[in-house]
Amino acid sequence: MTKKLKTPAFAKASAGKQNSMEEVSSTVAKSEDGTIQITFTIPFSFIKTKREEVLKRLSKEVTVPGFRKGKAPVSKTQAQIPENKLLEETLQMFLPRLFADAVNQHKLSPATYPKFDLVKASEGESWQIRATTCEIPETELGDYKQSLQLRSKKSEIWVPGKDDKKKAPTKEEKEQEIIRILLESINIKMPKILVDEDVNYRLSSLLERIEKLGLSLDSYLASIGKTAETLRAEYEKQARDSIGLTLILNKIAQVENINVEEKEVDKMIETSASNQTEREKFDTPEQRRLIRSILVRRAVLDSLATLI
Repeated sequence: MTKKLKTPAFAKASAGKQNSMEEVSSTVAKSEDGTIQITFTIPFSFIKTKREEVLKRLSKEVTVPGFRKGKAPVSKTQAQIPENKLLEETLQMFLPRLFADAVNQHKLSPATYPKFDLVKASEGESWQIRATTCEIPETELGDYKQSLQLRSKKSEIWVPGKDDKKKAPTKEEKEQEIIRILLESINIKMPKILVDEDVNYRLSSLLERIEKLGLSLDSYLASIGKTAETLRAEYEKQARDSIGLTLILNKIAQVENINVEEKEVDKMIETSASNQTEREKFDTPEQRRLIRSILVRRAVLDSLATLI
């Protein structure tokens, strides 16, 4: 589907120029796994205007012999401004707003900030830029309660004792069994971009930790007997399980109307914060939403534990 989007710059055009005004078009393509690609076709006249604005701003930071800093004409400073920097800052001027407009126009619900790719950028011709994101996958629970009850009977958890008798599972063992059954019995089409984002975050965190230890990635991988490929595969499995479990528990909470009261969030903040500074850090709308979501998922697991 294709729709015409007026960028903020075009929207400010005078009434007399409305009829001759060029427009930005966006085409949306959705994959079965929930991946969304929005391809923008942007008139070169718009790109040129924005690029000139950025060039003027960056020129003020350049010193040219014979001129005071920021006073040299653009024709003298342009050669000293890296093309990549000029391009990057030009795109940053309008891409976020362009993406937001497309989301509203096409009635999308993106789950992640998009990855932008420059598809076509020929001088004097319309540019094409592709934004890749995804929507939150649909979660079909099926008869998850029956799955838990049936499958838990087939794989009863027990701890070998002196007399080799089965013992009642601990709360932690029950929880792990519930998670295993949910992940195996509920299939979710996971958008690749959602998994990749999680994997890249895990890899970045790992690199940061090993750099602090003064190690290289190769030496670290050698020490644990893994390759970059096997490590990434491990992280992909962990990412799929983590995202999948979150989606499943959130869906169950929605279906079963499981929620937590504000006083429970307050209690968690009081328990987690050791001083007033930490308490204020936790007591923000964003942090409270995060804490509430964690408590809701915990409540779901506690509720499911009664089924096995």
